[in-house]
Amino acid sequence: MRQAYLESHWRREVLRTNLWLVPVVEVVLASGVFLGTCAVDRSAYRGLLVLPWWVIDGSADAARQVLAVIAGSLITVVGVVFSVVIVTLTLASTQFGPRMLRTFIRDRTTQLTLGTFVATFVYAVLTLVAVSPGPQGDFVPHLSITVCMVLVLADLTLLIYFIHHTATSIQLPHVIAGIAAELSEAIEAGEAGPGKAGGAERGPCAVELHARLDESGGAVPAPGSGYLQFVRHRTLVRIAAGLDAVIRLDHCPGQFLLRGRRLATVWPASAAPEVASSLARVHITGPSRTLAQDIAFAVDQLVEIALRALSPAVNDTFTALTCIDWLGDGLCRAAAQWQPNPEHRDEAGYIRVLTTPVGYQQLVERAFEKIRQAGRGMPAVLIRQLDALAGIMTETPAPGQRQVLLAQAQMIQRASAESVPEQADHEQVHSRYLAVLEVHARLAGAS
Repeated sequence: MRQAYLESHWRREVLRTNLWLVPVVEVVLASGVFLGTCAVDRSAYRGLLVLPWWVIDGSADAARQVLAVIAGSLITVVGVVFSVVIVTLTLASTQFGPRMLRTFIRDRTTQLTLGTFVATFVYAVLTLVAVSPGPQGDFVPHLSITVCMVLVLADLTLLIYFIHHTATSIQLPHVIAGIAAELSEAIEAGEAGPGKAGGAERGPCAVELHARLDESGGAVPAPGSGYLQFVRHRTLVRIAAGLDAVIRLDHCPGQFLLRGRRLATVWPASAAPEVASSLARVHITGPSRTLAQDIAFAVDQLVEIALRALSPAVNDTFTALTCIDWLGDGLCRAAAQWQPNPEHRDEAGYIRVLTTPVGYQQLVERAFEKIRQAGRGMPAVLIRQLDALAGIMTETPAPGQRQVLLAQAQMIQRASAESVPEQADHEQVHSRYLAVLEVHARLAGAS
């Protein structure tokens, strides 16, 4: 079930990260609505029914003028909205980094605004074309014109909300909180413990299989270059079970693959050619990273914003502090929930696929090391990192995970001693370090 959810999540992300899908869907819906309203207008024109009192009435010339003005105005507003989107993307690329563009492209409000205006324009043009002479006088689609006016009012409301939403979405705290929410969602989606598909655990253990793969495994080369975005583990398990083999993926989602380099190792080696021919349909590569199975991507995005903020060209310490706060929140969730599954068993209980997922230590290192290096000589950054470590440690159940956090605190303490010249500032950093030591000692004594 978890793998099915992850695959569905990846497909939704692919469909969501574009600016054309929602407008196309809305144009199709607008065309369908026009066919329905026009059919009703045709029936009223033939005298088969009477339209309600609230339907707009008027001559054919008036209808043509109104619809022409609406269509011209709408296409102008579509150009303005498109210009606002381009300016927003440019600002996001400059201020937040090019990898943040995905967040703005996948924004539903932007997609709905573009789609609604384009759909209304198409509806107005179709209604304008429908105004034509007939055997009983000019045919005027009164209901279609009324619906068009309603759509215009809805467009105006959506335009006001779009301006408000754009002004809000480009603010740094909003962007950082949105990435942190994606990190929390990725942690919950990727939560899984080692287990099997069904039945009892059978066959060699993971340690023995790793030894066999290292000694006599066959290499499977990557069919193409790009970032590994998604792996269908269930399909891979079925392939391995059918060949009575074991497959070890030597890369995890988010890592870059080079064409022809080792992607996986198969034991026995005789099964490697068949696995290689089937591997193209069980993994997906692309030019960029995604969050479907790559939890570290969200961490790297927050770190990238913090590094840009700490650069001499920007010098925005408070943005870096905000990133540290949200990184601490994400690592608190990861400490309690992130349990990546390195073993995938078949229905009989045999290990068929071994993976190398990102562990807790790697997440902590990604979240703290680059910011610590960029923040040398900046007491405010070092203090906030130590405060975050103390908060994460209180939510961390495993002694080994707490030791990883303590190691980061020790490196921050050494960085402060080497780079902070003012004694008073160094003492503040040291007091926060002592607070981390106190939390660690208290939790170690309780355990």
